[in-house]
Amino acid sequence: MGVAGPPGPVMDRDEVDRALARLGAEHKAVEDSLLALQDHAGRRLLEGAELTGTTRERWQTAERTITLLWAYFDAYTAALHDARELRARRRWPGREELAELTDRLRGESVHVPGGAIGQAALAERFTLDGLVRRMNELYASSLDVVVTADAVWSALPARIDLLAAELGRTRSLAHSVGVRPGEHPAGDELESITAELSALRTQVVSDPLAFWRPAQGSSAPGGGRPDTGRYDTAARALEDVRREIEAVLQVRQDSEERLLRLRDVLSRADRTLAEARAARGEVLAKIAASEVPAVSGPPTALQERLATAAEYRRHAQWHRLSPLLDALEQEAEEELLRARESLTAVTAPLAVRAELRGRLDAYKAKVARLGAAEDPLLIERYDTARRMLWSAPCDLRAAEQAVLRYQQAAAETLSAPRDGGGNQW
Repeated sequence: MGVAGPPGPVMDRDEVDRALARLGAEHKAVEDSLLALQDHAGRRLLEGAELTGTTRERWQTAERTITLLWAYFDAYTAALHDARELRARRRWPGREELAELTDRLRGESVHVPGGAIGQAALAERFTLDGLVRRMNELYASSLDVVVTADAVWSALPARIDLLAAELGRTRSLAHSVGVRPGEHPAGDELESITAELSALRTQVVSDPLAFWRPAQGSSAPGGGRPDTGRYDTAARALEDVRREIEAVLQVRQDSEERLLRLRDVLSRADRTLAEARAARGEVLAKIAASEVPAVSGPPTALQERLATAAEYRRHAQWHRLSPLLDALEQEAEEELLRARESLTAVTAPLAVRAELRGRLDAYKAKVARLGAAEDPLLIERYDTARRMLWSAPCDLRAAEQAVLRYQQAAAETLSAPRDGGGNQW
């Protein structure tokens, strides 16, 4: 629906004809909009539904608004018809006729006998342009109710029905693996989701506007989207239950293999810790002045829980075995990781010693390749560093300083100028 132009002074014949043409187009747009609103599927649904809450209140107001819109439209139609008849009397209207046409087209010439929404029936007067603006406002508010209700009804009930069907399939699957209300949390959750979906569907059908989220900053009719918060929460809860039940089913199928894997992981963790304890003794014997972390004992608590899992499997308690296996698998991997980190930590001094030995021999080879292997200072510093690194217990800090002194001496020797025979000056 459009908005007519502003009022002005006495119009000439061309201005009158243009105004009548524009107002005729406005009339056609208003009529088309009202007929479309009359035939809108959402309007028909609202008329036939047993409404409650916000939707009932807003639809009662919208119905009165739509009735008033038609009254306004009839008045607009009559006023436009009278103006057209007056214009059609003479091809070249005189000044008095033009003044009257100006008053009809731009003045408050439209009389509407009472009908303000929510007030006593009081007569109203409008310009044609003002009446169009007023109809636009009322039409937008009425259309907003119809469009938003239709959008919610189009979106949510069908989705709720699909989710309810999925819920039914999940309940049957849950019963097949012994997941029932009062016996398993997932069974109680299924009952809760069932009640929520039933209540949600009833409320959506009777009060759809309570499930509408308007778009911020938008004044267009139907601006926004259905509020699917409760539906989404129920869908996520059902998905969580479905995954848990599928996990229970999967446990029934591969529990023996998973138990074997768990035993293997815990065995590897135990062997790694044993290796770390042995390595710690070696480090303490071979490396001096080094802080070596303690090594924990075998994971006895995990072994006890593993025995409990085996009992659950023997007695077909799948719904209890499923979460226990999930937790054990994660904790066993973490235990193996801790064992490996412990081994790495206790053997770190040996790795440092090996790196220093490699660095020392690499510099010696470089020195020999460049013809400085017989330098007395280099021989002395190499022997000192080597003696520290190959003796037990090895003082890593002192050995590292000895290697650095050898590197520095080698760098100074190799950078010194030489004569043609390769001797230093």
